[in-house]
Amino acid sequence: MATATRLAQGFPILTITGPRQSGKTTLARALFAERPYVSLENPEQREFATTDPRGFLARFRHGAVIDEVQHCPDLLSYLQGIVDEHRRMGEFVLTGSQQFGLMSRITQSLAGRVGRVELLPFSISELAGAGLLPQDLDELLWRGGYPALYDRPLAPDDWFPNYVATYVERDVRQLLAVRDLSLLQRFVKLCAARTGQLLNLSALANDCGISHTTAREWLTVLEASYLVFRMPPYHRNFGKRLVKTPKLYFLDTGLAAALLGIRDAATLNLHPLRGALFETLVVGELIKQRFNDGKPAELYFWRDNTGNEVDVVFEVGTELQAVEIKSGATLVRDWLKGIAKWQSLAGAEARSPWLIYGGADAYQRDGVQVIPWSALGG
Repeated sequence: MATATRLAQGFPILTITGPRQSGKTTLARALFAERPYVSLENPEQREFATTDPRGFLARFRHGAVIDEVQHCPDLLSYLQGIVDEHRRMGEFVLTGSQQFGLMSRITQSLAGRVGRVELLPFSISELAGAGLLPQDLDELLWRGGYPALYDRPLAPDDWFPNYVATYVERDVRQLLAVRDLSLLQRFVKLCAARTGQLLNLSALANDCGISHTTAREWLTVLEASYLVFRMPPYHRNFGKRLVKTPKLYFLDTGLAAALLGIRDAATLNLHPLRGALFETLVVGELIKQRFNDGKPAELYFWRDNTGNEVDVVFEVGTELQAVEIKSGATLVRDWLKGIAKWQSLAGAEARSPWLIYGGADAYQRDGVQVIPWSALGG
């Protein structure tokens, strides 16, 4: 990844964060194959790093790739002294599966010394470049983008239950010290059922049988583990009262579909949440594009109190890019109403809007760029 290489040339430490099994270790070892590699998932290595951090790091006089560094965040303080003394760029490469606590420690201990890459599962452009992109949209929604589902003969129905049990439940449960696993399982499934929707935290808590405070805490950990994303409403008013509630999205449609109990791609064709999963796919692709460029997500939606809405808004310099998302394969004129209202309010700040849809053709309609799903990232 060009971004990781670029950042390693300008910072003494590179961090690669993202969800479990998104390819962080593979990327780090491929780009920095000359470096020694150590994983803190290994109990012996973790104990060494925890009890004798100076001795642990003394083995790596010319840098190293240290995997799953969130298991020993105290190492970061010792790394500060080493990189300040050596003043070598790209000396250490750190990977981690949780933002929760890790990034605050990095900010405290290594401010100004770290270049950060956030790695999500495969994007459409990456799959297309490798000749692995499913030609059927429902197949892609069901399969998602986790690398394991593309580099070995595994069906999503076999892989995701193990992923949820091994990583989601284990990691989240450890962070939260949850005693009742069934409650956590219910909460994660209820979140999946709300992907692409305005987040009503009180209703989510009530449906799960937990307090509002607990629901907020659990959701924060899911977000820190790169499983979900809360999209805030765009902060400028444009003369109308705006909705202030964020929208909730999963960062992988395959995981969301598995949690919804969808067992094959054919089921998706008539599923009531197909539109929400398609919107989830597109939002995830836009986030991946920004992360892969080394940028923060900084995506928003716009919705006023009369129901006018644009699915995604982001800033491009001093201008605003609006994106409407529709899962249908044939354009319907009504799809353009929200965009037209947005343009009338945003005025000269509005760029030519995008309409990303479930069809196959790219063209322009009434000043709107109509973009097929398969062209995302192309």
